[in-house]
Amino acid sequence: MVRRPVGWVAAIVLLAEAVGFVFVNGLMATVVDNQQMSLAGLDPDAMSNGAWAAGIALGLYLVVCAALLVRAALTDRGFGRVARPVLIGCAVLHGVLGALAVGLVGWTAFLFMMVVLALLVLALVAYGERPKDGGHTPGAGAATGTGAGTGAGAGTGAAGPAEAGPSAA
Repeated sequence: MVRRPVGWVAAIVLLAEAVGFVFVNGLMATVVDNQQMSLAGLDPDAMSNGAWAAGIALGLYLVVCAALLVRAALTDRGFGRVARPVLIGCAVLHGVLGALAVGLVGWTAFLFMMVVLALLVLALVAYGERPKDGGHTPGAGAATGTGAGTGAGAGTGAAGPAEAGPSAA
């Protein structure tokens, strides 16, 4: 099965990307601070602090997503109610950043974002939702003879609407 390798590769790529985002935003914050740049009259210190905060917040978000993928790869179990939307949000973020990157940075950045998006979607699909009853289909118990209604006396008693025959339907 490819689930575990996809989880590991996606987690490693997200960790590397987190470091890259923090580095790029830190570089931008340093340049803005050193040059005392301002955009529409904003305070340069506020812009520098905002760039640092955005880089750290996005880096932490990517680290959390990587941790969720590592947990899934280690346990070989699917994502829960909280983890699945977090990873879907990460995939949407990569789609939007890829669309922006193609115009601002170039096709190489777009390709990288689409590869990360593909890894996230593949991980989400590979670790799909499992049925709540442990993987059994609703009628599997009766077909295998392990469900309710087997054994001595099975089928005796008053017939309900489903057991009344073809005329009841």
